[in-house]
Amino acid sequence: MTQAPAALPAPSPVPALPNLRDLGGWSTADGRTVKSGKLFRSTDFRNVADDAQAALAGLDLRTIYDLRSEAERQALPDPALAGVTDVPLDVLADSKHAIPGNLNKILADPTVVAEFTKQMAGKSADFIAGTYRDLVTMPSAKNSYRRFYLGLLGEDSGPALFHCTTGKDRTGWAAAGFLSLMGVDRDAVYHDYLETNERLLPSLAPLFDEFAAAGGDPEALRPLLGVRREYLDAAFAEVAKAYGDVAGYFAQGLGIDAAGQDRLRDRYLLG
Repeated sequence: MTQAPAALPAPSPVPALPNLRDLGGWSTADGRTVKSGKLFRSTDFRNVADDAQAALAGLDLRTIYDLRSEAERQALPDPALAGVTDVPLDVLADSKHAIPGNLNKILADPTVVAEFTKQMAGKSADFIAGTYRDLVTMPSAKNSYRRFYLGLLGEDSGPALFHCTTGKDRTGWAAAGFLSLMGVDRDAVYHDYLETNERLLPSLAPLFDEFAAAGGDPEALRPLLGVRREYLDAAFAEVAKAYGDVAGYFAQGLGIDAAGQDRLRDRYLLG
């Protein structure tokens, strides 16, 4: 099994956003390297809300792709950053189980905690895996990711960042799809994906504490708030089932043909 380089993914350039990272630096099967400083994945910006312009200045962003639902955006709008275009892409618009924007408050309600524990006991992992299958084939997801990749192909495609709320599922699939299209080894794709557990879960300690204080078992939240290999397995299995392979997913699912895929690789790869 190929081992991912120890230095990747690089540390977050914004310490207050530990799950923010540059998707550059990974090597591809044909000996090229994903360009650094061009595309970043992140959580939302609640931890830098008062000073987002200064915190993100070093990234020189031109576009932010917001993969959250309308409810999430209303609960915590992206900061207005000078010179940065914000592009809303509601990946889960067609889902009956869209993620609420005030999850931390919901899980601190003892009544909700009791119902959550009853309804989701032993089912959280299967629920999330189903969401990952939806990320591949659900119309709103395909439309959103198509617009995301077409945006990356745009003429004014300076450094860009994409995010959802915690930067793990909708963002995780966008990162996995992008790196796979670039030709990054599957083990390295999983390495980047699973890195979220190391960066995100420690920062969510207050939420686990609030859930426990409301009477819940914090371990019941881990499948929901963390990532698992089986989740990404479900997405790639859906790709294979519906489209054959990643190239087929981009061509048939997202409407980005082989020429468009080549242009993306030329734009985001060195060598």
